[in-house]
Amino acid sequence: MTLIFDLPPAVTIPVQGKSATFPIHRIFCVGRNYEAHAKEMGNEVDRTAPWYFTKSPANAVLSGAQVPFPKGTQNYHHEIELVIAIGAVASDVSAEDAGQAIYGYGVGLDMTRRDLQSFAKDGRKPWCTAKDVEHGAVFGDITPAAQFAPKTQRIHVSVNGESRQDATLDEMVWSCAEIVAHLSALYTLRPGDLILTGTPAGVGQVQPGDTILGGIDGLFPVELKLT
Repeated sequence: MTLIFDLPPAVTIPVQGKSATFPIHRIFCVGRNYEAHAKEMGNEVDRTAPWYFTKSPANAVLSGAQVPFPKGTQNYHHEIELVIAIGAVASDVSAEDAGQAIYGYGVGLDMTRRDLQSFAKDGRKPWCTAKDVEHGAVFGDITPAAQFAPKTQRIHVSVNGESRQDATLDEMVWSCAEIVAHLSALYTLRPGDLILTGTPAGVGQVQPGDTILGGIDGLFPVELKLT
């Protein structure tokens, strides 16, 4: 059976040391996983359980992309995040067993139309248009889990060379293992799923012409140019 029309090719992420690439199945994002960031947004951290929103794989781009400034916003923000790449089926796994489902880790940008998010929050409406932005999920190369273990590594981002966000991974409220375990009780996680684990304090506005450069010590950096 033929298709009515062709879709753009799916984005796949390079893997350090591999010729094969990592296909994206779904993109989950953890909200308010750094206490300092929650406070700068005027929120409290919910320590009963992680909570999530999603982004569309069709809106993913790779590090080094040059993309247009998005429609419908006057306040576009950067958010740097550690990314978990799932490589095995995981359903109702424990935190102790969660590592068996993790293929690797990477650096990502969760770009956000902050003005639309504020409008949605004020009206108790969904965040979809604020978070699921065209070209708004940016991924650097994945490093296999055997070569990286999240501990106290520095996570940081700069805009046009000016430091904006600077923290360490141990500031996360929920660890990678706890996130995978909890999310696997809500969804059957599958190879190709990505989990952005939250952003530290220091998020800020970007403009057309800006270059955003983010990194986590030991991982491939992520870069985005807005045109």
